[in-house]
Amino acid sequence: MKLQQLLSYTRRAVDDYHMIEEGDKIAVGISGGKDSLALLYALSGLRRFYPKHFDLEAITVDLGYDNFDLTDIKKLCDELNVNYTIVKTDIGHIIFEDRKEKNPCSLCSKMRKGAFNQKAKELGCNKLAYGHHRDDLVETMLLSLIFEGHFYSFSPMTYLDRMDITLIRPLLYVEEADIIGFQHKYNLPVSKNPCPADGVTKREYAKNLAKQLNRDHPGAIDRMFSAIINGNLPNWPKKH
Repeated sequence: MKLQQLLSYTRRAVDDYHMIEEGDKIAVGISGGKDSLALLYALSGLRRFYPKHFDLEAITVDLGYDNFDLTDIKKLCDELNVNYTIVKTDIGHIIFEDRKEKNPCSLCSKMRKGAFNQKAKELGCNKLAYGHHRDDLVETMLLSLIFEGHFYSFSPMTYLDRMDITLIRPLLYVEEADIIGFQHKYNLPVSKNPCPADGVTKREYAKNLAKQLNRDHPGAIDRMFSAIINGNLPNWPKKH
C-alpha cells in the first residue's frame, strides 16, 4: 500500500466520524509496532493538507524492558517533524515479577493507558489516537461474542469523561494486510514487542479464528466489518 492510499483511507474515517476539529492537539500512541507507526505516518501526512489545522505529539510508554530500542522511531519522528516523548515505567516488572500475573494483559493495558493518558494531558493534548485497524475491530467483536456473550466492538471515537479527552481510531478502514504492505514498502522502524505474553493471548486466538473463517467463507471479514459499522451499536457516533 502506498502512502497516498493510506492517507485516503485515513481521511475517509476522519471525515465520516468528524474525528478532527480545528486546533486539536492529538497524542499518537506509539507502541513500536507497525500499526502505530503507520498511524503516525498517516496523521503527519494528513496534517499537511487537511482543512482543519491540528498538531501532533508522539508518545511511547516504555514498560521497562532492556531490549526495547526506540532509536529508529525517534529518528522517524524527527523526519516527520513530530515531537516524541518516551514515558519510562516499571510496568513490566510490576506485572511479571512483583505480582506474577497469570493473565497479565488486562492490568498491563490499564496501567499503560493510564501512563499514556496522563502524559498526553501534560502535553496539552485534547485527543488520543490509537492504531486500531479494521481487523482489530472484527477481532474485538469475536472476543466479545465468544467470551462475554454480547455484540460489541470499540467505537471510532470515545469521549473519556474522567480525563476530559477524546480517543480516536483513524485507521478504522485500513486492513492489516495493507499495513503490512505499507510497513515493507516504507521500511517502518518496527521495534519488536518484548512482552513475554506477546502472541499467546485471547486476541491472537481471535485473529487466527477470523482468518480461518475468511478462508472457509471468502468475504466473511468484510461482512462482519459491515455488520459492526451498520449495527447501531451503543455509544457509537453517527456516520456523516
